[in-house]
Formats: sequence, structure tokens, C-alpha cells
Amino acid sequence: MPTYTVKYSNFKLSPKQKKFIADGITKTHSKFTGANTFFAQVIFQKNENNSHFMGGKLIKNKEIFLNGQIRVGRTPAIKKNLILGLRKVLIQNTKLKKEFVWIYLEDLPPKQMIEYGEILPKSGEEKKWFNSLSISLKKRLKRLEK
Repeated sequence: MPTYTVKYSNFKLSPKQKKFIADGITKTHSKFTGANTFFAQVIFQKNENNSHFMGGKLIKNKEIFLNGQIRVGRTPAIKKNLILGLRKVLIQNTKLKKEFVWIYLEDLPPKQMIEYGEILPKSGEEKKWFNSLSISLKKRLKRLEK
């Protein structure tokens, strides 16, 4: 249900850092939203050199940007805890100062999302949705659950 895209400029993330960040994002999302971990998808994209600008000027600092697309329906308190938890994950795993961390959360209506081939349920209706899936897909998702 959530798709988190991590874009970063002017530094490299090791495979180990990517794993820790992906695990941290997944666990943070699950902790604050109650969603199963198998829904969290994390995609890493390194910006090419000389491809990140602010105010029309080339950025030379190390910067990281996290865009999270999540289902609508979460309270402001849940989203605040989620975004602060995500910032903590990025800072801990990159050692960047918080002024170089950007996070945007976008609410999407579940009716406009398909994952695992199925339209997503409203927040809180995950169990009913899961029970409607094929046996083979249920097994696949259980293997992804942490």
C-alpha cells in the first residue's frame, strides 16, 4: 500500500545502508499505521551528478528525499508520528543532518491503487481484503511479512 521512493544526491548508499533504510521504513510504516509489512515497497534512485537543483542552482550538498505514497484515511497524529519516524530512519542510516532530509507523504484513495493485482481496501479493512485473495498469493504475502 505504501510506496516509498528514496532519491539521493551527491553521495552513495551501500547495499547495507539500503537494506537498513528499507527495513526501517517498512517497520516504521507498520508501527504507526498498523498495516502489514508486506505492503511496504521501497525504491532507491540515485540522482545523476549535476542533476539536482534548488532555486535554479546546482546542489552540491548530500541530500536525501523520501516520497511516500500512502492510503488516505490516517489521522494527523498518525501521519505526524510516521513522518518523524521516517526522518529518524534516514538520519540514523545516512548520518546526514536533518536539514538535508526531505520527506513528503501523499494520501491516495485506495480505489485508485492496485497492488498484487487487486484494488486496495480502505484503511482498517486489510484483513477482509487479504482473506479474499487466492491461496497462492496469501502464501506469497505471508513469506514477505516480518
